[in-house]
Order: sequence, then structure tokens, then C-alpha cells
Amino acid sequence: MPCLLVLLAFFFPRVVLVILWLFTTYLHTAYQAWIWPVLGFFFLPYTTLAYAWAHNAGGGSLSGFPLIVVIIAVLLDLGVLGGGAASRKG
Repeated sequence: MPCLLVLLAFFFPRVVLVILWLFTTYLHTAYQAWIWPVLGFFFLPYTTLAYAWAHNAGGGSLSGFPLIVVIIAVLLDLGVLGGGAASRKG
């Protein structure tokens, strides 16, 4: 089941964010305020998921491999946003 959720997160990160928000405490432990996951849902869904994973897997500290995963997620989010802007422009 977790592998299916990871595969689903890669293609549909917003769906996974809603599932995690409604049925688990995964996002609630990573983010203290509700506004950050909501903003992440609209603007940076991969980064929101990666930070939640890094916070829960790393025990609250971002260092080493979890930090690398968050950086890759930021780049992936920026690439998705930039790719959409480039397709509209040209």
C-alpha cells in the first residue's frame, strides 16, 4: 500500500495531500499551522509532501538525505511551474 501511495503522489500530489489531510495525522505533525499545507496544495504540492515526509522520517530535523529530497521536490515544483509558463508563451 505505501508503494502505491508513493506512485500516486508522483502523478497526483494534490490527491495524496487531501488523502493524508483527511485520513492521517501525517501532515498535522509536520505542519503546526493549517495554512502551510493549504498553500502547498495550491503552489508547491511536491515540496509540501517532501517536507512532510522529511519531517516525519527525520524526527523533525532536515539534514542529510531528507534535505536532498526536499531540494529535489522544490526543483520539481519549479520545473512544473516553469514548464507550464513556457508552453503558454510559445
